[in-house]
Amino acid sequence: MLAPSVEGWWFGMTAVDRIRATRFSPAALATMRGQQPLWRRIDWILLLSALTLSLLGSVLIWSATRPRLLDNGGNQYAFIERHLENLVIGLVLGTIAAALNYRTLRASAPVVYAASCLGLVAVLLIGSTINGSHSWIVLGGGFQIQPSEFAKVGLVVTMAMVIAERRERSDGRRRYDVPLVLALAAVPAGLIMLQPDVGTIMVLTFTIFMVLAVAEVDWRWMVGLVLFAIFVAVASVQFGVLKDYQLDRFRAFANPSADTQGTAYNVNQARIAIGNGGLTGTGLFKGTQTNGKFVPEQQTDFVFTVAGEELGFVGAGGIILLFGLMLWRALRIAGRAPDLFGRLVATGVTAWFAFQTFVNIGMTLGIMPVTGLPLPFVSYGGSSMFANCIAIGLLLNVHLRTQTSEF
Repeated sequence: MLAPSVEGWWFGMTAVDRIRATRFSPAALATMRGQQPLWRRIDWILLLSALTLSLLGSVLIWSATRPRLLDNGGNQYAFIERHLENLVIGLVLGTIAAALNYRTLRASAPVVYAASCLGLVAVLLIGSTINGSHSWIVLGGGFQIQPSEFAKVGLVVTMAMVIAERRERSDGRRRYDVPLVLALAAVPAGLIMLQPDVGTIMVLTFTIFMVLAVAEVDWRWMVGLVLFAIFVAVASVQFGVLKDYQLDRFRAFANPSADTQGTAYNVNQARIAIGNGGLTGTGLFKGTQTNGKFVPEQQTDFVFTVAGEELGFVGAGGIILLFGLMLWRALRIAGRAPDLFGRLVATGVTAWFAFQTFVNIGMTLGIMPVTGLPLPFVSYGGSSMFANCIAIGLLLNVHLRTQTSEF
């Protein structure tokens, strides 16, 4: 039932008048949407795109890990089973994020931020080094946690809360927005650099920049941030902040033919695998590069090469199309958000997914340096899956509150 005042106004009009009323009365339209069943108010295109990517990822992970496991006499389904388990846990976390009261979500931002920073401190104290990065906490039973993935969620929600609170309490003044955001970002960014994890720093930097751009801060701040980022990148190289293997990755990107059996090996093998797929691919489980185990870390950082080789240009293009659908819906949610907080949360998640997807696919094609970033929803990894599902839950949360106008 509609509210009494709306009900009498609504049913007393002709069909044409109703269409006009809904077109020019957002409040009435939101009220009517709020009476719809929950399943009709969910953004199914966004949700199904993410689910489809996750399920496709499970098949690609299976194909990437199956030859090695069979050769070692292991369970060929070990990785796909764990990936699906991670997906189920992620769906639970995403559901909680989507169902959380909007006011509670906003008020809990400092708690989420503090928890993510504590996780980053913990990994430095008790974490393990894998592939040159001290980024994981090993819990036993093959289960690992990467706190930097959750730091993305914490920073996005906290930036949105801080900017929204300041705008509402100071009549929209924006003088100290950028210094506050940068101060908040400096803590997790500094802790992540100590690991070091350059890929995550790149994602955070791009996300911060896009959130501030949508928050409409002064353009001089934006130019200053770009110049500062360039300065930090140059200084990191000059003063030895980056490890040798990280610098080698950038050298391999600049000149992939210089050391094809060394630092450029991953990139060259990835390009061979994708090129081997042609238009329609070699067929699932029939990729020579994949079955020959020529591409390192193929179930994580280079999972897109499995799609390129075994599903071809058509299959790999379909995956990119799914990402495009997901990002389009995320942008749509940001544009229709009920308040500044929701708009900035949706913007931050969109920037995070867009940049990480571009970098991951780009490094397999040789147009971006290797940074160790997983492909969202597709790559194997529990922490990445959990953080991605929470982010989708945040988008759905903003979308549902837009539908019902609940503040």
